[in-house]
Amino acid sequence: MTDYQYKIEPYILHFKQPAGTSRGIYTERKIWLLSLWKTDAPERIGLGECAPLPQLSCDDLEDYEEILNAHCARFVETGILDYEGLRDYPSMLMGLETAIWSLWSPHCRETRTSPSASPQMTAFAQGTMGIPINGLIWMGDASTMLSRIQDKLRQGFPCIKLKIGAIDFEEEMQLLQYIRQHYSSKDIVLRVDANGAFAPDKAMDYLERLAALDMHSIEQPIMAGQWDKMAYLCQNTPLPIALDEELIGVNDPFDKMALLETIRPQYIILKPSLHGGFHGSSEWIRLAKERGIGYWITSALESNVGLNAIAQWTATQDVRIPQGLGTGQLFENNISMPLEIRGDQLFYTGQNITNNP
Repeated sequence: MTDYQYKIEPYILHFKQPAGTSRGIYTERKIWLLSLWKTDAPERIGLGECAPLPQLSCDDLEDYEEILNAHCARFVETGILDYEGLRDYPSMLMGLETAIWSLWSPHCRETRTSPSASPQMTAFAQGTMGIPINGLIWMGDASTMLSRIQDKLRQGFPCIKLKIGAIDFEEEMQLLQYIRQHYSSKDIVLRVDANGAFAPDKAMDYLERLAALDMHSIEQPIMAGQWDKMAYLCQNTPLPIALDEELIGVNDPFDKMALLETIRPQYIILKPSLHGGFHGSSEWIRLAKERGIGYWITSALESNVGLNAIAQWTATQDVRIPQGLGTGQLFENNISMPLEIRGDQLFYTGQNITNNP
């Protein structure tokens, strides 16, 4: 038995505005906060977040808290993080990784803080460099999405990502055409995320029409699990395709290689809560680089605890394009962390802010 101690606390996040996706609308979000400390220094507490997405995460399970408790108890017993045993529980692994990094961070002085939750002290962690991010436009009716697009453009985001697939495709095309009528691809980089909404027999036609608007990429045009159909699209697409949901539940390294070899996407998008924690996401990055596949990193509606950890880890990667880390302002009761969006970049301010939920 080690001298580690832990506590698990469920916490409900409330969205400021309903968050629309192709799978429905989120108004609240359940997470589990994991506190970790050593008995000889109980004032020094590392904080992690375990945040499975309902009906999407491979570890969205009814007995989630029971399984999480067992893995935490195993770590406290051995002092060793069981990466192999946690492969099928990516959000639990990410929470444990974050709590451990946070506990041993040189900045961890106050109770329930999660500052530079990263094994490296980067320029981002020191507050001297930001991470470029895209502006995110949530699904809604046409007038609501148009208003949100205009807000992001006024805020000066050079890269905008739009969730599509919830309203009529022709209406969505009109919105995208409106942007292109006013802003060329040199002014605004456009990404779209279909969340698997396109029917396979219509997908190529949609891709051709979207490509005519000089898009950067499209995420997950058809539903995951159709490797042959997705491989055909990636081989023939006029618009770069990025895989997201396709990676969920593919946790074994050999299965990861098989997926990348079969589909050969132009990009993969990594959400550590969904794609293996930081350990598993690092595997994806290595395998993608070996095959000349690009990548970027996004959050998955975590609180600021998880967002901070993802941002700190992202800063250790070779990222040169806007990342999807702008979700920290979505919740009414988010947990305070030293994160700040300035223009189109996310910064770590380096202040130990405490907020006990």
